[in-house]
Amino acid sequence: MQRYLGKRKELKIYISNEDAYEGKPLYEVLLALAKDKAIAGATVFKAVAGMGAHSEIRTFSAWVLQQKVPLVVTMIDTDEKISAFLEAASAMIEEGLVTMNDIEVVRYTHPKFGAS
Repeated sequence: MQRYLGKRKELKIYISNEDAYEGKPLYEVLLALAKDKAIAGATVFKAVAGMGAHSEIRTFSAWVLQQKVPLVVTMIDTDEKISAFLEAASAMIEEGLVTMNDIEVVRYTHPKFGAS
């Protein structure tokens, strides 16, 4: 899959598992938007603990049924696709941190397509 190799952008969106957009979990809405915008790939990571702009430490506890923990939605694609995604997603993110980094994809392997 040569089309995935080379200079790309990595987008990271730091939010909470409690953040929502139009009644749906924000991370699910962002993943659906990434799919609609044909982003090469996206992953949501659930943090064990974190601290943000409010200086409140949020941690995971097995004994608490409902808890607020940090999530990171990350995706990689071309600058053009990431920019188009951000333009559509910006209004959905009421509170959070968004970062973008230049990266280079050097290898992509998938059983269906083989290694590149």
